Amino acid sequence: MNLISFVPTTSRKPATSKVIDNMFNEFFNNDFPVSFRNDHQQKSPAVNIAESVDFYRIEVAAPGLGKEDFEVKVENDLLTISAKKEAKEETKGEKYTRREFNYFEFKRNFHLPETVDGNAIKASYENGVLNVILEKKPEAKPQPARTIEIG
Repeated sequence: MNLISFVPTTSRKPATSKVIDNMFNEFFNNDFPVSFRNDHQQKSPAVNIAESVDFYRIEVAAPGLGKEDFEVKVENDLLTISAKKEAKEETKGEKYTRREFNYFEFKRNFHLPETVDGNAIKASYENGVLNVILEKKPEAKPQPARTIEIG
């Protein structure tokens, strides 16, 4: 027996027209930067997470923002990185006035592993990238080999 997925349509458009509409909507709503989109959805910036022997590093790609636009906080082993920016533009002409407001906001949460020292977290912003350094606890770092004396 084969199962066939059923997707009810609410319009009288042919199925091929609906597929093409969905393809264009997905392309224009997901692949273009936020400023080119017509809806009110916001995307979060790309994040890289790297681990070294002594720390974890979270890199947040957020060009166009300043360090004053970010908030980084830790509460109950939950790291929250958020940013908010408001831009206003006004153009005055002979008989017209144009005003545009642009808002950008995002929030990302990360559960901290038990190996991270929550009191030793540092953040810096340079060249459009926010770097958050999560220091590991001393007991989580590799220990040097030691010789055990046999008694």
